[in-house]
Amino acid sequence: MKTTRKPSRTGKAKGQPHRGSRPLSDIARLKEFDKLGPFEIKDFVQKVASKTALENSLSYLNAGRGNPNWVATEPREAFFLLGQFAVTESKRVLDLPPGVGGMPSASGIAGRLEAWLAKHDDMPGAPFLQAMMPWAVNKFSFDADKFVHELVDSIIGDHYPVPDRMLVHNEQIVHEYLQWAMCGNPRPEGKFKIYAVEGGTAAMCYIFKSLKSNRILNPGDTIALGVPIFTPYLEMAHLEDYDLHYIEVHAKQEDRFQYPDEEIKKLLDPKIKAFFIVNPGNPFAVALSPDTIKKIGAVLKKRPDLILLTDDVYGTFVPGFRSLMGEFPENTIGVYSYSKYFGCTGWRLGTIAVYENNIFDKMIAAHPEPIKKLLDKRYGGLTLEPRKFAFIDRIVADSRDIALNHTAGLSLPQQVMMTLFSLSELMDEKKAYQKACIGICKKRVEATIEGLDIEVGPNQYFDYYYGLIDFEFFARKHLGEDVVKWMKANVHPLDIVFRLAEDHGIVLLNGGGFAAPDWSVRISFANLENHVYDDIGRAVRAIARGYRQAYEAATGKSAPPAPTRAKR
Repeated sequence: MKTTRKPSRTGKAKGQPHRGSRPLSDIARLKEFDKLGPFEIKDFVQKVASKTALENSLSYLNAGRGNPNWVATEPREAFFLLGQFAVTESKRVLDLPPGVGGMPSASGIAGRLEAWLAKHDDMPGAPFLQAMMPWAVNKFSFDADKFVHELVDSIIGDHYPVPDRMLVHNEQIVHEYLQWAMCGNPRPEGKFKIYAVEGGTAAMCYIFKSLKSNRILNPGDTIALGVPIFTPYLEMAHLEDYDLHYIEVHAKQEDRFQYPDEEIKKLLDPKIKAFFIVNPGNPFAVALSPDTIKKIGAVLKKRPDLILLTDDVYGTFVPGFRSLMGEFPENTIGVYSYSKYFGCTGWRLGTIAVYENNIFDKMIAAHPEPIKKLLDKRYGGLTLEPRKFAFIDRIVADSRDIALNHTAGLSLPQQVMMTLFSLSELMDEKKAYQKACIGICKKRVEATIEGLDIEVGPNQYFDYYYGLIDFEFFARKHLGEDVVKWMKANVHPLDIVFRLAEDHGIVLLNGGGFAAPDWSVRISFANLENHVYDDIGRAVRAIARGYRQAYEAATGKSAPPAPTRAKR
């Protein structure tokens, strides 16, 4: 892990002394950024950091974005090889000289794929496809021709998605994948209905829209947000489109980022219609413990009408993860994205899952007659019995503004990729891929801790994907209370991220934008090489030293010596 580093990583670029506290004019400038979200502030910080790196021959280190720098190769190899076979099937049906093919035929297609793979068994992806086809057919009792035809016809992309919510075989496979990835043990006995969508961001947009359209959440209603939380949840609630009020339910650092009793009790307030969380958290990267899940269950016994929305994209980084959709399926809308685990943010693969026996359908059925008539009108062009139209199907329709429902659905090549990703994980009985992904992030966490010169105790619910560095806690341990008081009185919290950019060419996100402590920063362990993370830790220490020097210069006092290691 040791590498040769430039001295400027732990001090001001070009060897200049660290300035510590920026001029008051700059503090006023930083206050203007308070109105922006962390991802918008990041755009400014990136420009500063890239300029610093260029001018001072530093590596530009952007640990602000959570895009992983690894990809799942086997299912991708299978995808591209399957595409080649699919083209041969098109040409088998019709092959005109200008390059015009036909639509693949289902009859006998499984046998033709088997024979074709035998001839091309030396191609990347062939071993996976040869193992996957019989495994899936046996596991799910598929008709082999129908399953292979769905894959081949879909990868060609020559039809609209039918069914529009999700392909038949893909839904069954993804259902099993989500049972493993999200539900833990014991699994819910019933079924989830799943909508394949363009990533977790699309899922958020569609769910917000449909909750409003179906008068489940109305303008002026109050929801609860488990904070710190992924910033868009904070921002979307305030949009004119939704006009929701929210209260914050705080996961406390001193409780290892679980929700303490006094916070969970907020959910007992009947004016709170829904509780939205990201689990494991973003930015704090800790999953709900069984004890916390039990506390939420106690609330539901008193408030069986409470809506739960859980965004579980990082759940696969915690072995044995248990989502709220596994524990309380009737109350929960589950959001999952394949982006992080399989390194496929560009593929835009996500799901919305709603249990077959759910409170949402019951809420819609219990609406007063005038509202029912409005919803009859809204969905009446899609079904002869709009009052029996399931909530999950309403989400599909709302995602296309009703009128375009007939062309709804995730593109079929994307759904094939979703099938292959899911099957690759389900076939991996030893969970070698999961262990490898967690191992990548864990090494980077360990390097950052080494650079920060702190100790962090083990936490079985930590996903290693992000880290939240509480700079105030760090400064209090390393610099003392007097320096912290001076820092909070004379330095703006955003100074940390701008200082890292200006002095070290490093990009982190400000924690305050996630409703985390103002004096915190979020670091992504997913997107940079292992050896740079101790540099980032050392840079944070350098910022702290600069504040110490500025304090001593401003007050004429000496800060107390820091302990050798600060334990977390």
